[in-house]
Amino acid sequence: MIIDRLDMKNEIRKEMRGGSGEVKITHLVDSEKIKNGRLMAELILEPGSGIGFHRHDNETEYYIITEGSGIVSEENGERKVSAGDTVVTGNGESHSIKNSGKTVLKFIAVIISD
Repeated sequence: MIIDRLDMKNEIRKEMRGGSGEVKITHLVDSEKIKNGRLMAELILEPGSGIGFHRHDNETEYYIITEGSGIVSEENGERKVSAGDTVVTGNGESHSIKNSGKTVLKFIAVIISD
């Protein structure tokens, strides 16, 4: 199966999970078609925008950073991330991400069930 980019659902979420600014989301696969998961999407954060601190129970979320840089906050502190990095959050852990750079921050987010 091939999903054409023009057939993918796009949305904009303001202050996602209590974060700042807007998050542009392109759903790469419809959530109902993801086996053992609920999200596979490209997210774009403009400078200063972010996704608020949230928890993942019974699932694992992966952020694959493809462009730009930002700050990821976890229970054990903050860390800068940039293109090529992968963030893994699961087992009841929490995280947030914010674009701390001067260009867009793009990443693929994938959530799978544990």
